[in-house]
Amino acid sequence: MKLEIEKKELLNLIGKTQNIVEKRNTMPVLVNVLLETQAEHLKVFATDLEVSLTDEVKVKVHTQGKVAVSAKSLFEIAKKLSDGPIQLIKKDNHWLEIKQGKYLSKIVGVSADDYPIFPTYNPQSFLKINAQILKEMIDKTIYSVSNDETRYHLNGVFFEMNTSFGFKMVATDGHRMSLITRNPGSLKNSLGQGVIIPRKGLYEVKKILEGISDEIEIAIEGSQFILKYESTLLMIRLIEGKYPNYQQFIPTKLSNKVSLRRESFLMSLERVSLLANQKSKAVLLNLTKGKLEISSNNPELGDAKEEIEIDYEGQDIKIGFNAKYMMDILTSMNNEIIDLELNDQLSPGLVRPQGDQSYTCVVMPMRI
Repeated sequence: MKLEIEKKELLNLIGKTQNIVEKRNTMPVLVNVLLETQAEHLKVFATDLEVSLTDEVKVKVHTQGKVAVSAKSLFEIAKKLSDGPIQLIKKDNHWLEIKQGKYLSKIVGVSADDYPIFPTYNPQSFLKINAQILKEMIDKTIYSVSNDETRYHLNGVFFEMNTSFGFKMVATDGHRMSLITRNPGSLKNSLGQGVIIPRKGLYEVKKILEGISDEIEIAIEGSQFILKYESTLLMIRLIEGKYPNYQQFIPTKLSNKVSLRRESFLMSLERVSLLANQKSKAVLLNLTKGKLEISSNNPELGDAKEEIEIDYEGQDIKIGFNAKYMMDILTSMNNEIIDLELNDQLSPGLVRPQGDQSYTCVVMPMRI
């Protein structure tokens, strides 16, 4: 294999693989990417056996071939080279020679035959969705995904497609939940029971969607979520397991509702939580007529409180929340006014953008 590729094209191609390649060395070959020439294109494959990506770019091919080399080494070398063409040459021992001007390096590679085979897919089963709608849905749910690996079915976002409601995403870690629906109005079929897409895969989806304003294609096939845009193809192995009945977590008949300026509420939480317990991030919300007081207390650090004037005529409520959970919700929104609905200090709180039922966030209270 011998080819010439522009530095910008090489960085773009290999950059997409950096967070996919396996860094824990459970299978040493997975720290590599597979480079393969096909006619006048250089194709890259990367996988950790759960998330797989392939992409290609047009290059000047002198000799066809393929080799697997360290994704990190190739990316770091390319970053430091000058703008302009770079030569990649496969040597007899599976090493890859990198040349530009008077610069020459060789990095250790492995046989392409030792690299995992890329999953196959059926190109007939794709649906189209606007890239920014999908990105928004991920942004508004991914922060609620559980980090507890023993509850593996909560380590991803539950995704449903249905002709009646469109696209729906839900995430929960047992302490909070976020749910969003978006209906582009062009769905011709449903997904069935819904699937669980792992967090790592969704972060890779987000990276691909950055800067894309038009439509991308998605599909669910067997145990894979597939995303396609131009030459980029991403395949994510779905999490097996039954997702909990998230509808039962959404409180109904909440008797107290207060509308708050999102930015003011967020800034107050950020200031007061600086002196909260560093592990629990607990803050107390004291809701009274015309006033919301936010306070924190930590014997090792001190205490803090701040008042916000509000238009509220409901019953007095004192309720504790994890400030980080509440701030994650507020950060995910861009509406000027949000609605906070409560029943009492033992019941979960519900947060929505004012006048928008399509995005619902639930936070469990804390005892303080």
